[in-house]
Amino acid sequence: MTTATSTVDVNVPISTAYNQWTQLESFPHFMQGVEQVTQVGDRLTHWVTKIAGVEREFDAEIIEQVPDSHLAWQATAGLKQGGRVTFEPVGREVTRVSLALDWEPLGATEKIGSALSVDDGLVRTDLEQFKEFIEERGAAEGGWRGEVHA
Repeated sequence: MTTATSTVDVNVPISTAYNQWTQLESFPHFMQGVEQVTQVGDRLTHWVTKIAGVEREFDAEIIEQVPDSHLAWQATAGLKQGGRVTFEPVGREVTRVSLALDWEPLGATEKIGSALSVDDGLVRTDLEQFKEFIEERGAAEGGWRGEVHA
């Protein structure tokens, strides 16, 4: 299993950053390769991705969620993928967002990309684009404040 990580400080309060992150259907606006996310239920999502020409569809379940703290998920079948995003106040109007994405590279292209740490660069770019997205808006599109415990 490979882990790609990155951290970014966003210039919005923690509740704004967290609330926007819970709007998973907005991910195609700032995440490379995410074509569509459908929120099937409070805990279940359906993803369509296309990264480096590799298309995938999978379901993921939110396995842990605490408002203004963190959210963790894992693919439910077929694909070995999961991750965790954490939110930490750095100041009244600044939030540190840290993302760790765990995945099992399949095929030669993904294995080579992982070996060259291309995935770390993608995660870093996605977080930078999230920063730009939420800072330009200044407010979240909505937010789900429910809790999920493992």
